[in-house]
Amino acid sequence: MAEDMYVPLQATTLRSEEMTETERFFEFKLDSGEPLGHEPGQFAEVSIPGIGEAPISISSSSTRSDTFEMVVRNVGNVSNGMHQLSKGDKIGIRGPFGKGFPVEEDMKGKDLLFICGGIGLVPVRSAIQHVLDNRSDYGSISILFGAKSPSERLFVDELAEWKEDDKIDCFMETVDKGDESWAGNVGLITTCIPKVDHDISNTKVIICGPPVMYKFVLIELEKLGFSHDDIFVSLERRMKCGVGLCGHCQINGYYVCQDGPVFKYSDIEDEKGAI
Repeated sequence: MAEDMYVPLQATTLRSEEMTETERFFEFKLDSGEPLGHEPGQFAEVSIPGIGEAPISISSSSTRSDTFEMVVRNVGNVSNGMHQLSKGDKIGIRGPFGKGFPVEEDMKGKDLLFICGGIGLVPVRSAIQHVLDNRSDYGSISILFGAKSPSERLFVDELAEWKEDDKIDCFMETVDKGDESWAGNVGLITTCIPKVDHDISNTKVIICGPPVMYKFVLIELEKLGFSHDDIFVSLERRMKCGVGLCGHCQINGYYVCQDGPVFKYSDIEDEKGAI
């Protein structure tokens, strides 16, 4: 991070690739040559000269490379500006910011169940890569991923690798609605949860997806008896400043940019508007 947290560091675009009709994949490297120094689940503020700045989740683990990866949905001025980036183009980076997934303090030695919906896979992928790169530190690993349709699946090649990876004990994928190209499971991601062989007393659950998914996934986990202390959710809000000053991301007494974006569910379950 820069000495002045308000001053962006310059980074160079190494890769810019179309992922779906609305999402684009990027790989960046700081021009200083230093790693970004991020933890799984953190985000950074990305600025495009002449356009503006936006918070973007970091989708790669620092265990993989000195570069960092992001996936951006084209929904606004900054994201549209990023979608125009080509190899060699410059961006500004502030961060990393926020509290990520507790892969060291809470998850080591535990079985892990990752439940991701749609673009929710983007920040969770950084935690999945981290635990796979430190596989002996964790118990069983289960990954559930759901997308609305086959054309909206992210990291398609990596999903295929996870399906065959013997480091992963259970991998299930589903789409809400299939098409002629899809031979896999069709149905909501909640239908996959009871099919995983859980040791509830030793499992930590990581959830990230669209708001409506949280509600029904949490209901399903409660049916199975999971403690709210063992569930971690990654929340998305308008984290404008990234340092807890502007209040755009505030949920009652919490600033998502500083206290999150990853929260233990038991800490925020009673906060109106959090889930």
